[in-house]
Amino acid sequence: MRRPPTRLLLIAAVPLLVLVLGALPAAAHVIDADLSKLSRTEVFWTYLQLGYTHILPLGADHILFVLSLYILEPRLRPVLWQATAFTVAHSITLGLAMYGFVRPPSSIVEPVIALSILFVAIENIVSRRLNPWRLAVVFGFGLVHGLGFASALTGLGLPRNAYFGSLISFNVGVELGQVTVILLAWALIGRWAAGKPWYHARVVVPVSAAIGLVAAFWTVQRVFFA
Repeated sequence: MRRPPTRLLLIAAVPLLVLVLGALPAAAHVIDADLSKLSRTEVFWTYLQLGYTHILPLGADHILFVLSLYILEPRLRPVLWQATAFTVAHSITLGLAMYGFVRPPSSIVEPVIALSILFVAIENIVSRRLNPWRLAVVFGFGLVHGLGFASALTGLGLPRNAYFGSLISFNVGVELGQVTVILLAWALIGRWAAGKPWYHARVVVPVSAAIGLVAAFWTVQRVFFA
């Protein structure tokens, strides 16, 4: 009896990992230091690490969103265009929210973040190629995700003596976390599976279905039980 390739077994495990990730309880950031006593360099590294850990390992919803963006077209160039649109968008709303220009309630932001994941997952299932409007969709959802980043950062606070610098370093940390997710997905899937005739049926559909189930659960949870 022919054994399935190890790589296919790894891909088959991805939907299960997605479901487990969605079931994990949320964790909070903690700063065990007096921000007023930190140097600018210490502030930079502190918020860089906080931004990174907001994605890996604490940001399950952001991880699944980035993964759902990548999975449809598993090459680096398309996902980098999408990541750029997402970065620009969430940087705008993160900055606006932290400076007090916009203050949407988390009761609206968090369900919409879950819906954005569900939307992209469904699009991945029904589409066999990356559509031109995906960049606009990603930009729009990036604006919402930026408000989610702001909610986490507001809870932490920013040092008054390095407010802008800590905001930038947190954002850089977020980007490094997202790039890590993309590179891991590329190493596991895209590097060898891109262009295979079975890719959509065996990879995109099951992985996107698992992501969609988690996103649907989060949507209901955040709307009715938050």
